[in-house]
Amino acid sequence: MSEDVVDNPEKSRFEIFVDGQVAGFADYLLLPTKVVFTHTEVLPEHSGKGLAGRLIGHALDLTRDTGLKVVPRCEYVAGYIERNPEYQDLVDSVTR
Repeated sequence: MSEDVVDNPEKSRFEIFVDGQVAGFADYLLLPTKVVFTHTEVLPEHSGKGLAGRLIGHALDLTRDTGLKVVPRCEYVAGYIERNPEYQDLVDSVTR
């Protein structure tokens, strides 16, 4: 099973592909200095495989590379950042 995470700016979301098919996504709103994560979803047939965590980890890594801050409006993203302190520096200080 091969997995890839890509940014799909046309749909304003990060997507995780499993064997070439979209298995989940993390919607976002791109602002000038930050990325607002609004919703994360893994398709039911891929549930329970840890894909959401891998998706968000990669999405946060890609966001870090842009220099933008993160606003975790999505409960899953907020929880992921709380459980993984190496990403807490990405959180926009206004929203902490």
